[in-house]
Amino acid sequence: MDRGSTAESAPALNVLRDAHAAFREQRYERAEELYSSYIEYCACVSSHDLATAFNNRGQIKYLRVDFYEAMEDYTSAIEAWPEFEVPYYNRGLILYRLGFFDEAMKDFNKVLELNPKFEDASLSLKQTILDKEEKLKRNY
Repeated sequence: MDRGSTAESAPALNVLRDAHAAFREQRYERAEELYSSYIEYCACVSSHDLATAFNNRGQIKYLRVDFYEAMEDYTSAIEAWPEFEVPYYNRGLILYRLGFFDEAMKDFNKVLELNPKFEDASLSLKQTILDKEEKLKRNY
């Protein structure tokens, strides 16, 4: 589904709208169900809305500390819309937390390539570099 959606895709847009509302209201279980329904409906389409659904479902999984599942959703969001910087940032944060500093730096650099004004990505990149250097100094 693209941004110029037709009338026959209106039910999917309603599901997406409801998913966003549930997410904002922190009703994560319901939001996850709705995002999953939307993703199933749009599985063969690359779009901003599909990428947002994957990213937000990834956020729900992140909040549940299901890091690897969240990263899968962030990666799917990136595949759906490669110019969307937020899932790169989110995936980078998880990679950083898991100690995969080189991979995290790649994601943070990609964010900054797409949006040089993304300050949290800049700060995260700097911290990742510092932590990687510290890890190397300690030889672990």
